[in-house]
Amino acid sequence: MLPIFSVFTLVILGALTNALPAIRRLSTSCDLSSARLQVPAGQAQLVAPTYAPSFIGIGVGTQNYTCNTTSSAYRLIGAVAEIFDSSCLYGTPAFDSAPTIVYDAWSAAPPDATVNEVITTLACLHNPAVLGQHYYVPNPVGSGLSPKWDFTSSGVTAGNPNAYVIGVKVGDLSSSNSNNIDNLMVKAIEGELASEIFRVETNGGQPPSQCAAGDSNITVKYTAQYWFF
Repeated sequence: MLPIFSVFTLVILGALTNALPAIRRLSTSCDLSSARLQVPAGQAQLVAPTYAPSFIGIGVGTQNYTCNTTSSAYRLIGAVAEIFDSSCLYGTPAFDSAPTIVYDAWSAAPPDATVNEVITTLACLHNPAVLGQHYYVPNPVGSGLSPKWDFTSSGVTAGNPNAYVIGVKVGDLSSSNSNNIDNLMVKAIEGELASEIFRVETNGGQPPSQCAAGDSNITVKYTAQYWFF
């Protein structure tokens, strides 16, 4: 019987190989000079830059929640994800569908795989290349927690101590699918990796609508496309 790391790896790579046969390796060497983020018309929450991004990646991980006992609803307490480079997909038919393809594979991962086991497995993959990690840290300029994208140990930015960004949400647009987390526009408050980050093409990540006092914290699988400007 294959170990759980191997099973999960085969699920991810098998889905990508079958759906994206022309893609041998996702790499930051691919040209993004013509890439432009398209956002839905008729809304003001997300304002796309008119210039090219530095990176485009697919986040694979979990949104993490705790039960707010005063409202009987789950409250976000962070996220854990690996960010895979999807630069070479831009301009291909697979670009917009890739987050959904990966989400289907992620959802099919063995139910007894823990978050740490899965993240460790993904970090060891070289195809597609890992750009970095996404998680939450204490807000450096206020209270609470803030999202962080950390590219200091992976990809072309490995070894650069400033290749990270901590951000604050400045725009929020609900997905048309109630199971998917919102699309976001985030502004940097610390770090030099990017000045703006957009989370779009989301899949999954929403918690159940209600909880009860004493319920355990939960993790909900998700994928999303991230644009770094």
